[in-house]
Amino acid sequence: MRLLVTRPEPDNARTAAALRALGYEVMLAPLLQIAPVTDTDLGAGAFAAILLTSANAARAIAMHPRIGELRRSPVLAVGRTSAAAARAAGFANVDSVAGDAGDLARHVATRMQGTPLPLLYLAGEDRARDLAAALAEHGLTVRTVVVYRAARASAFPPEVVAALEQGRIDGVLHFSRRSAATFVACAGAISDRALAPVHYCLSDGVAEPLKHAAAQRIRVAAHPDEASLLALVTPQA
Repeated sequence: MRLLVTRPEPDNARTAAALRALGYEVMLAPLLQIAPVTDTDLGAGAFAAILLTSANAARAIAMHPRIGELRRSPVLAVGRTSAAAARAAGFANVDSVAGDAGDLARHVATRMQGTPLPLLYLAGEDRARDLAAALAEHGLTVRTVVVYRAARASAFPPEVVAALEQGRIDGVLHFSRRSAATFVACAGAISDRALAPVHYCLSDGVAEPLKHAAAQRIRVAAHPDEASLLALVTPQA
């Protein structure tokens, strides 16, 4: 069975390694390219905590001139990957929750209830959920700062085009709504066969662009994390 991983570098390599360890052939087509915004204005501190919904944000902020100051704040993150990236960036006090931004909002609302200081949300330019608005309902102030951008690919790599057109890809893994939408756009430039594989999606939101494109075989992970997605591909895992 041959699978296509569409997430950006460097996470695509880690996912590919996990799939190969399970016995799959893997091709890579990173459909988003992550670029850090190193000169973003963080505003005045201090912050009660730093919020992360992506490992890309942790990697990007590691290059910011004020990283030394930020490392003194606790980090509340979504998922083990984001938490690991925060620790790699030098943050010592890191707490994480499984799930998505909604799960993080609920956790933060409970843990940070009553704090007089603002929270700093290190975000991407494109976001599926307004974390600041969700936490404002609980009386918390959030400063949202864009620390990375994701540029879309305009086409699949040539070897991936050939594999899709020849029906040699059995499944595609999608980790974000934006990368799924980019897949649909790139697929439209080649042939209908590009939508024929099974599409394994991290969440219902991620699957929406594929549903709109009339992809016939879509499967959604039980929980929005990599382990659940891999379990969807390999039920016995």
